[in-house]
Amino acid sequence: MNVLSIQSHVAYGHVGNASAVFPMQRLGVEVWPIHTVQFSNHTGYGSWKGRVFDGPAIEDLVEGIAERGVLGRCDGVLSGYMGSADIGNAILSAVARVRSLNLDALYCCDPVIGDVGRGVFVRPGIPEFMREQAVPAADIITPNQFELDYLSGLTVQTLEDVKKAVTIVHGIGPRVILVTSVETKETPSDSVDLIAAENGRFWRVRTPKLSLSVNGAGDAIAALFFVHYARTRSASMALAEASASVYGLLKRTDEAGSREILTIAAQDEFVSPTRRFDVEEV
Repeated sequence: MNVLSIQSHVAYGHVGNASAVFPMQRLGVEVWPIHTVQFSNHTGYGSWKGRVFDGPAIEDLVEGIAERGVLGRCDGVLSGYMGSADIGNAILSAVARVRSLNLDALYCCDPVIGDVGRGVFVRPGIPEFMREQAVPAADIITPNQFELDYLSGLTVQTLEDVKKAVTIVHGIGPRVILVTSVETKETPSDSVDLIAAENGRFWRVRTPKLSLSVNGAGDAIAALFFVHYARTRSASMALAEASASVYGLLKRTDEAGSREILTIAAQDEFVSPTRRFDVEEV
């Protein structure tokens, strides 16, 4: 399996491609990473070095891969944080090129817009680009609850609200949706839910809530869910595998008291999670 992963990258720590690439490789996937930004560290530290690339730089790298004659062997494209609309256009152009050569190729878009408590944290114009262009082009999306609210125009408070919001977003384009960090009125205070949807059916995994606050977990679960879905073509099976792996990763990180997720130290969780959770159809 070959995946073109187009997202941000940091030299130190694990967010963007630095969080998504290795888990996919650990699962035996050949990953072709293209970085939309290259920073010394994630911006949560308050200071960083590096630069943001532009759309033509992304297109140039895709063209170079195409010149090797291998783009038709790409099984899917994964995208995350988009620093600008022109980067977004370059990503969608890459998706179109891959699909023209491989009709079975999938596009998984992690529609990074914001989060509960933080609000929108991307540049102006990006939320609209996600809703109007990137999400309609995607086969799979992995929004958090805040992003689901934005994409659907609803304010989710109950499980039924989640199902209504997901159904609205299905109508925009993506046939498979994974909603992360879900906390509704039915979610116990010591837990957090993940909900996957496909073909009008919904599945939930409930995991214990951990006390840590780290960056990059969303990038990891998007990558893991994408790979497992591409292999099984089952949203429920992909949910089971991805949720177990990310919980194990975050639990190990929490126990170590680390500010960065332990992508390398906890790598066995990607292949053989230490704890699995029931997948309940809801």
